[in-house]
Amino acid sequence: MRRRTPGLLPRLAFAGLVAAALLAGIAGGLVRAGVAVPVAAPAVVGHAFLMICAFMGTVIGIERAVAVKHAAAFAGPLVSGTAGLVALGGAPAAAAWLAAVAALAFVGVNLVVVRRQRATHTLLLLAGALAWAAGSLLQALGLLAGAVVPLWLCFLVFTIAAERLEMTRLMRRHAGAGPALVGMLAAAACGALLSGFAPGWGGLLYGLSLAALAAWLVAFDIARRTVRAAGLSRYMAVCLLAGYAWLFVAGLAWAGTALGQPWRDAALHALALGFVFSMVLGHAPVILPAVARVKLAFGWPFYLPLLLLHASLALRFGGGLSNPQLKAVGAAGNALAIAAFALTLAVSAIAWRAMPRPRNPAHEPPAEN
Repeated sequence: MRRRTPGLLPRLAFAGLVAAALLAGIAGGLVRAGVAVPVAAPAVVGHAFLMICAFMGTVIGIERAVAVKHAAAFAGPLVSGTAGLVALGGAPAAAAWLAAVAALAFVGVNLVVVRRQRATHTLLLLAGALAWAAGSLLQALGLLAGAVVPLWLCFLVFTIAAERLEMTRLMRRHAGAGPALVGMLAAAACGALLSGFAPGWGGLLYGLSLAALAAWLVAFDIARRTVRAAGLSRYMAVCLLAGYAWLFVAGLAWAGTALGQPWRDAALHALALGFVFSMVLGHAPVILPAVARVKLAFGWPFYLPLLLLHASLALRFGGGLSNPQLKAVGAAGNALAIAAFALTLAVSAIAWRAMPRPRNPAHEPPAEN
């Protein structure tokens, strides 16, 4: 059965909402890192909200709505995208409630997925949706502020872990691997919630859980095999394995921050950029054609934004811990990597359309005698 996708105008509207959240979120993050860019104050204050709820929440919501094949499923991403505009308009309280509504709608969509296919990976997808809803409700209610961002990040981590579990379900692995994964994610959720009451203990549990998850993914993900393949399969595997390395760094940095080290920037962005955006770079060439009906011509230029992303992250966390200027340069490199990837996608889409197509003999006129 063909996936239900929005028409051209709705797709353009969703693209506008996603682009607005991403651009404003990046600009706000640059200001936070010490880069002087002209941007409104709400983008700086709401950086995490824009990047996680308004951007990633909308993108993932659209992808899940396409999979569910029901028009009502697009209501959630429409609301989360609108929440980003409302936040940029200077109404953070209203934006927070809109994000909560979008997250609850996303929970409903994932309940449909679980009802259709009850499996470990679909239940983890539902758990990720619940984490987003819990964090957004806490933000809207003004409760347990320390738990909000960790819960939002749980949404992304759970979603990625669930999708990787689905991809590797046919691989042979130890009988305890599945329960171990569920236990690590449950510990991360507990750490996120505990961070609202006891930031030290909660952060320590959260960080150690992330580090353990990184080790699990390296040990059991199919990327260890496909990295020896060629073409798109190898590119995706490189993205995944690099992301798992940053997830391990994020876990250690998060635990170190809980113990009093000044590593919060490394903890947040090794997770959100090094891990999550590596997954975005790796999966976009596959997901974008299915969701947006845009076909891409894959080639070596896809590696350039990936290399820039990881090199700039290394600069940001290596020298940036002691040198604010290097931190700013690294953050600028992060933003440039995302922009370069968007450009790569656009050029590859144009290149695919320009590729010559084989002629169909059945449609050719008969040759004259």
